[in-house]
Amino acid sequence: MINKSQKSTRLFGTNGIRGIPNMDLTPEFCSRVGKAIGTVFKTRDIAMGKDTRVSGEMIWSAVESGILSTGVNVTDLGILPTPALQYYCKVHSVYGVIITASHNPPKFNGIKCIDKDGTELQREREEEIEFIVEQGEFMKADVKNMGQRTFYPLAVNDYIEGIKKIITPENVKKAEFRVAIDTGNGAAFRSSPELLTELNCKVVTLNANPDGNFTSRNSEPKPENLGDLIALMKTGKFDLGVAHDGDADRCVFVDENGNFIDGDRSLALIVKYFTSRGSKVVTPVSSSDVIEDVCNKNGAVLVKTRVGAPIVSRTMIKEKALVGGEENGGIIYGRHQYCRDGAMAMALVLDLMAREKKKISALLSDLPAYAMYKTSTELTEDWNQVRKRIIDRAGAEEIDFTDGLKLYLREGWVLARPSGTEPIMRIFAQSKTVEKARELAEFIIKIASP
Repeated sequence: MINKSQKSTRLFGTNGIRGIPNMDLTPEFCSRVGKAIGTVFKTRDIAMGKDTRVSGEMIWSAVESGILSTGVNVTDLGILPTPALQYYCKVHSVYGVIITASHNPPKFNGIKCIDKDGTELQREREEEIEFIVEQGEFMKADVKNMGQRTFYPLAVNDYIEGIKKIITPENVKKAEFRVAIDTGNGAAFRSSPELLTELNCKVVTLNANPDGNFTSRNSEPKPENLGDLIALMKTGKFDLGVAHDGDADRCVFVDENGNFIDGDRSLALIVKYFTSRGSKVVTPVSSSDVIEDVCNKNGAVLVKTRVGAPIVSRTMIKEKALVGGEENGGIIYGRHQYCRDGAMAMALVLDLMAREKKKISALLSDLPAYAMYKTSTELTEDWNQVRKRIIDRAGAEEIDFTDGLKLYLREGWVLARPSGTEPIMRIFAQSKTVEKARELAEFIIKIASP
């Protein structure tokens, strides 16, 4: 363990080390990270995977070289979704490294570490890696004990089979759903269409080719980036539209009429139909009140956390929660694994539609309606100064300090929090209408300005 009094430069953000290849993520730096990973994990084998980004091979090679130099073997899983690598780590009880920048533009890439239970690495272990990177005290294997690379080409197949064990495939197969899926040229280009085919769905794919430049659309699955999928769904020929981000740990849906479904509502749908009295649900304070309303109706216990998938996952494990997730389409289903999993979320929704024999729009129709607005603004001052100004001037009826400031105002609430990866303040607002939520967000941004 590192000496806690010796603080190193922070490298890991909310979801791994992110940066621009050959600027931030140079071969030399990535090799040091690889050597630090091998030194800290002190294990026989580490599994590695990557998404489709064009810089992935360079970064992979540098990280792998560093790991091998410490005498640790690497199991090459190839291109696959992050949750597929996490499933492999969980089943085989090995550490993992995934080369991905998730939904970020193609000029970025990243290095994310996975624990032996398939969850994202705890912050304390990331600090150990950061310390070793800075100090340069790496393990060095002699020639006879250098790490070796082996290939395992069946990780995606194992992952698909693991998902099928959680749902009732026979029900989904009988329904013969028509599904349009946009994998965004990312890591799920093979896995999600293959899972749908094995579930006897009639599948039309969009952007289901590996293109690390994300030529067809931005990898963030927001409505403004999903015009082709939404237009296809408006033809009325499909039961469900599905879209992933770059590494497919998230999944968003479009209903049979071409309406985009907010991530809060898809999470609330899973909570409604897959929990019962006494079940525990975990979500960040940024999620809308629809999840709390559904929990109250089901008699489920809602636990709120700071923003961040690793925080939600760890809290789910601690609380033995069944369902968790974020408002961005990141759904975690505890019976499968404690991480965001886009394909698992897709399978759960299809299973639900088959079981209830209803369209997704009908399943969503009786959920409470809240309007959310999300934005961000540049943070040019110390957060503590901005925080004090907001507290003094916002006139909040109540303030939740779980993560940043969640201000309960007369016409809704606003969450303002500093980003963990950029010099910006992120804003989440909820009200009765999108227009009013936007007004609340702009009100907080205005009083936060110097």
